[in-house]
Amino acid sequence: MTMNSLLIPFLILSILSNSLFCETTKTPEPVLDTSGKPLRADSDYYILPVSSHGSGGLDLINSDKTCPLQVFQRGDDKPGIPVQFFPVNLKKGVIRAFTDLNIMFKDKWSDKYKKCPESSIWKLDHYHPYDPLKREYFIMTGGVVGKPGLETLGNWFKIQKIEKSDGYKLVHCPSVCPHCKVVCKDVGIYVQNGHKRLALSNTPMKVMFKKA
Repeated sequence: MTMNSLLIPFLILSILSNSLFCETTKTPEPVLDTSGKPLRADSDYYILPVSSHGSGGLDLINSDKTCPLQVFQRGDDKPGIPVQFFPVNLKKGVIRAFTDLNIMFKDKWSDKYKKCPESSIWKLDHYHPYDPLKREYFIMTGGVVGKPGLETLGNWFKIQKIEKSDGYKLVHCPSVCPHCKVVCKDVGIYVQNGHKRLALSNTPMKVMFKKA
């Protein structure tokens, strides 16, 4: 067997390995707002439905008269309360798809925060991957920014582009704790007592982001 015949398989393997490495380390695409500009961590955005038939932006409510406040979708055409995104790496200014982030309602836009002491950062209510009751995971306020780990799994969300669509979806499937068991589902709508509450769902809410 000649030296050239030995080198050819090695070169092919090397090329394939480099190609796979480049593919896995490729930077995720930035999430774009309605004007086509990348979302930034230092800006405020309205989360709006792609199809606005009888639905508006996101707002807060305490339908059961208790705290923390619950996140829901308005039933009119108003944009609701804007949010700010905090990527897991706070040094990154651009919000990218498939990247863990925290979501926070901006308190300067609403006086509803005065009703409850919790923070305006999103989290899943009673989050527990091993929940024997298999309850609905509603989105509430009261989370924290950062501090990735087992105790904060319910605070992390991602934005993903919907294939063959101009819209995006919010997803809960945190990667911040590699050894933790997590729940992976889209964020959708759960109608409860006439309110369109945000909850984990098999049917995603298709959204777009408009700068406030």
